[in-house]
Amino acid sequence: SPDCSFTCHYRCRALVRLDCSGPPGASDEDDGTEQALEKDTNVDEPSEWEKAELDQVQVEQRIKEYNSQINSNLFMSLNKDGSYTGFIKVQLKLVRPVSVPATKRVPSLQAGRPGPRAQGVKRRTSFYLPKGTVKHLHILSHTRASEVIDALLRKFTVVDNPRKFALFERSEKDEQVYLRKLADEEQPLRLRLLAGPSEKVLSFVLKENETGEVNWDAFTLPELHNFLRILQREEEEHVRRLRHRYARCRQKMQEAL
Repeated sequence: SPDCSFTCHYRCRALVRLDCSGPPGASDEDDGTEQALEKDTNVDEPSEWEKAELDQVQVEQRIKEYNSQINSNLFMSLNKDGSYTGFIKVQLKLVRPVSVPATKRVPSLQAGRPGPRAQGVKRRTSFYLPKGTVKHLHILSHTRASEVIDALLRKFTVVDNPRKFALFERSEKDEQVYLRKLADEEQPLRLRLLAGPSEKVLSFVLKENETGEVNWDAFTLPELHNFLRILQREEEEHVRRLRHRYARCRQKMQEAL
C-alpha cells in the first residue's frame, strides 16, 4: 500500500487484512490531543504512594473506601486468605495490527478423495483493533502485569508473542499526562486499590512494547534465520564495496607511479 508501506511475502498477501484507507498518522482529534499531552511525560519510577505497603487491616479499610466510591457493581472483595479480587479496566491503544488464527480448508486435487492437507491448514490473519477498545478483567491481588497481558491476548484470540506488548499506567496531573510501563511482576489490582477508582488518578493502557531496542526473543526461529541471512548479505555487499574502493585507490596510485 502507498499509505502504510506494508510489505509481506507474495504467498501471504491473500491472508493479510489491513485498513490502509488513510494516510499514515491520520487519526481523530482526540488521539491528536492525547499524543500532544503524552509527549515527553514518561516516567520510569513508581510514585511514593505506589510503593506503600499495606497490612491486612489497611487493605480491608481501603477496600471499604474503594467500594463506597464507585458507581457500578465492579466491587472489590476480600478473601479469607488475605488476598482480594476486583476489576480493572484496560484500554487497548495499539497502532499496529495484531494476528489472529484463521483456518482455511485446502481442497483435494481429486474430487471425493480428501488428501492429508484437506484437514485444515493453520494460518494467520491480521487486523487493527478498533480505536478505544476497552476490556474489563476480574483479577486477583497477586495477578501480575504479564498475566494481565496474556489474559487480554486470549480474550481477543491474538497469537502474537505477549512480549511484543506492555501494560502502562496512565495518570493526569496539572494538565499533564504521565505514562509508566509496568514491570512484569507488578500487581495492577494493588495499584488500582491504592489509587482509588478515579480514572484520572490511574488507568491502564495496553500498548506496543517500545523499548528502543529490538526484542529478538519475540521472533520465531524462521524469522531469526531470515534476519541472519539478510545481515550476511548486507555484510558481503559492504565488504565488496570497500574492496572495490581500495582497488580503485590502489590503481590510481600505481598509475601515478
